[in-house]
Amino acid sequence: MLINEALMNTNKVTDVVIVDDHPLFRRGVVELLNDSGEFNVLADFDGGQQLLDALPELAPELLLLDMHMPELSGLQLLQQLKQQGIEQKIIFLTASDDSSELFAAISAGANGYLLKDSSPEQIINGLKDAMLGNIAMDNTGVTMLAHHLRKGEQPASPEAVSAQYADLTERELQTLALITQGMSNKLIARELGISDGTVKVYVKNLLRKLSVSSRLELAAWAHANQPQSETER
Repeated sequence: MLINEALMNTNKVTDVVIVDDHPLFRRGVVELLNDSGEFNVLADFDGGQQLLDALPELAPELLLLDMHMPELSGLQLLQQLKQQGIEQKIIFLTASDDSSELFAAISAGANGYLLKDSSPEQIINGLKDAMLGNIAMDNTGVTMLAHHLRKGEQPASPEAVSAQYADLTERELQTLALITQGMSNKLIARELGISDGTVKVYVKNLLRKLSVSSRLELAAWAHANQPQSETER
């Protein structure tokens, strides 16, 4: 366990705490983040209970968790942190490509899910995205999510998908594309130059028209049903 007290009061970059039971990997992530110039690692722990004990003395903006750890799993740790009402962003950096674990993590309030075999650039960009209010998830994660949400369902015919796209307005299509990028309603509103309330209306319309029940399912639907170009039809 390392606590970098000299960095604890720094406000120039994002302060991070890491929890991972693999010391060699953990050390690599500490070096990657500290060398980036955009993140400071305040502390790193090999178990969730250590984090729970030390968190009141730390003031991180971001928590980076492994999924599979002894005694307290990453998901259990996330649930305990949420029960405590913590406000930090929480992202999983894990070797687990189990779509059900990804779905459980995001559903429980994680702000992202990145795989350990991601490139250093993908990890840094994912963490930066999360701090901007987006969901940190690469294309592999979106694919995993789509497969999980669509498991057991018959794929829609191209004609049915085309009909669903045709039923969407231009603003609804723009909103769907930004949801797929992980943007929050506030960021979508800023991007499109409209109010948060208007975005909520568009999201409600998308849920109804595409027969899904959550933003995650909207992102998965869009990923699984890419519109065909005219030459492909």
